[in-house]
Amino acid sequence: MRPEILTLERLPSPVGEVLLVTDAQGAVRALDFADFEDRMRRLLARHAPGGEVVEGRADARARAAVAAYFGGDARAFDGVAVKTAGTDFQEAVWAALRAIPAGETRSYGQLAAAVGRPRAVRAAGAANGQNPVAVLNPCHRVIGANGTLTGYAGGLERKTWLLAHEGAAVVAVVDESASRAA
Repeated sequence: MRPEILTLERLPSPVGEVLLVTDAQGAVRALDFADFEDRMRRLLARHAPGGEVVEGRADARARAAVAAYFGGDARAFDGVAVKTAGTDFQEAVWAALRAIPAGETRSYGQLAAAVGRPRAVRAAGAANGQNPVAVLNPCHRVIGANGTLTGYAGGLERKTWLLAHEGAAVVAVVDESASRAA
């Protein structure tokens, strides 16, 4: 059996080079920042085991959505196909992330409640950290219960930029060390 071919394209953005990985059907399999390529490849290996990543031009619709998002259209990813292979809980968390409107934020507790597991705050945070399609599954829209910006695998500076880009009210930044843990 031939391995699934996944195409990786490197795209510019105002917050650094973005890595976009799509499959032959055009579904986004990974989206991350170039300085976190190792992390992206580890997550991709979990979500597309045996997949062969080749550099080239990603799906045109996905590429256009990335350009439109960073060009100012906070809803550019609406309707973009995503394919991940997380646990049922992770998939539920990632779906809940996509339900958070641009310009709004939710706490980790609200995220856990949105998937019907209000006491699973840490598990929701862990699922958030294992998200292979950053920005598209907008994990940057999740903040601390007290309104502070905590934890973001791409760095809190990017999280701040992304939220401001979407028109969200940005509050204090804390706990930079936690943002690199994922």
